[in-house]
Amino acid sequence: MTARELGRVGEKAAAIWLEEHGYTITGRNVRVGHGEIDLIAEDAEYLCFVEVKTRRQFPDYRPWSGTPAESVTKRKQAVLLRSADAWLYANPTEKQPRIDVMEVYADPESDVFRILLIEHYPNAVRKRSWYPKPWY
Repeated sequence: MTARELGRVGEKAAAIWLEEHGYTITGRNVRVGHGEIDLIAEDAEYLCFVEVKTRRQFPDYRPWSGTPAESVTKRKQAVLLRSADAWLYANPTEKQPRIDVMEVYADPESDVFRILLIEHYPNAVRKRSWYPKPWY
């Protein structure tokens, strides 16, 4: 399984997890400007832009590689914020936006994709003043 295939399967697993926890998936792999939003989900209160990181490793902390969520660097966070802002500009909403990060751990010793653990970090990337934002 290539890294791209692993990522797509991980995104699908994350979407299923979100739906099982009361979210509605409204977008997958949404290209906005120079960035891509893996998943767009919403619940009663929030519109969530979700970055999914999938790894073939056991869900223990590995100091030499870190956790999948730690691979969301400051640069990636800036891309996510710009992409979310662009999406919100084109699709105004009354819901409070937030950026979540999800980790999907796959079994490294299995030939087939087998999920070991899914972690969800709500509001992992924050922007100081998203709403209310004046238009003038």
